[in-house]
Amino acid sequence: HCIMGVTKKNKVVGVVVGYDMATLAIVGVRGDIIARDSFYISTYHDINDFAGMLCEKITSLIAANGGMESIRSVGISVPSGNYVTGCVENSPNMPWKGRIPLASMLCDRLGLAVGLGNDAHATAVGEAAYGVAHGMRNFIVVLLGNGGLGSCFFCNGRAHLGVEGYAGEFGHTCCKVGGRKCNCGQEGCLEAYVSARGMIQTAREILDQHPEMDSMLRRMPEMTMKILKQACEMEDKVALETVRYTSRILGMKLANYASIVDPEAVILTGELAMFGKWMMPDLRACFEENVFHNSRDKIELFFSDFDEGERDILGASALAWTVKEYSLFK
Repeated sequence: HCIMGVTKKNKVVGVVVGYDMATLAIVGVRGDIIARDSFYISTYHDINDFAGMLCEKITSLIAANGGMESIRSVGISVPSGNYVTGCVENSPNMPWKGRIPLASMLCDRLGLAVGLGNDAHATAVGEAAYGVAHGMRNFIVVLLGNGGLGSCFFCNGRAHLGVEGYAGEFGHTCCKVGGRKCNCGQEGCLEAYVSARGMIQTAREILDQHPEMDSMLRRMPEMTMKILKQACEMEDKVALETVRYTSRILGMKLANYASIVDPEAVILTGELAMFGKWMMPDLRACFEENVFHNSRDKIELFFSDFDEGERDILGASALAWTVKEYSLFK
C-alpha cells in the first residue's frame, strides 16, 4: 500500500447517529468492517459534549487499528443531515435544535475530511457502492428508519441533492390534505402515515373504529413495530389491515415519485423490510395502477437485502469516500 514512500490511505471511519445511540466503525476500501464501537447519546444534551465524546471514540478506535496515517476521511449519517452544508438542520427528532455545523466541528477536532448526510442519502450511497443498486445509475432509495421516512434518488450515477441539499424529503410530501399532524409541523405528511409512529397510529385507529374485530393488539400494554410484525405472522386482522392501508398509501406516493424521476428501480429498506412479504402485493398493485402508463411494468420495486447492522455503517463509510480528501496526517 505504498506509492513512492507515501502510505496509501485505504480506510475510512463510518459514523451512524441514531436517536439513542451512536455507532462508529473503521471500514476498508472493499466494505470490510475492521473494528467498531458505540455509545449511548441520551446524556449528551449539549452538542459540543457529544462532538467531544464522538471524537474521543473515533481517535481511540483509529489508534487501535493502524493509526491516523491510514485513514482517508470520516462519513457521518445523521437524521436531518445536509451534505451540501455539512450541518444537521432543524431536526424535529434529535435532541439538538437549530442548525448545527457538525461536519466542521468534527473536522476541526480530528484533522480529517468529514462528509455528513442524512440516513437516506448515506443508505443510497451505500447501496450504490456495496448493495443491490451496484451498477445502477438512476434509482430511488426509500428508508424507514430513525422514526421517519426519508429518500434519496440517484440521477446519472450521482445523488441528486438539490440547490440547498434538501432534495428527497419524500416523507414531508402531502398524502392527505388536513391529515395527521407531522413532527415537522405540517399536516398530512406521508411520514405521519408511513413510519413506525404512523403505522402504530393506524393500528390504534382501526382498533377504535372496529370494536368488533378481535386482535392480539388490544391486549398489548404497548405497541411496537416488532409486536405489529408478530401479529402479522399470526394473521391478526387488524395488523394485516394496518399493513395493507400503509402499503396502498406508499404505493400511490411511490408511483408519483417514479413518474417524475423515471428510475430503473425503487429500493425499500429499513424497518419497512420486516413487513415486506405482507406489503409487497398491495404496494406493487397500487404502484402499477398509479405510475405513468409508459412506465408500467418497467420499474423494479424491491426490498434491500442489506443486513440492518451493516447497512447504516456501510452507508456512512461510503459517504466518507465521496468527500475531497483532507488530512493533517501525512
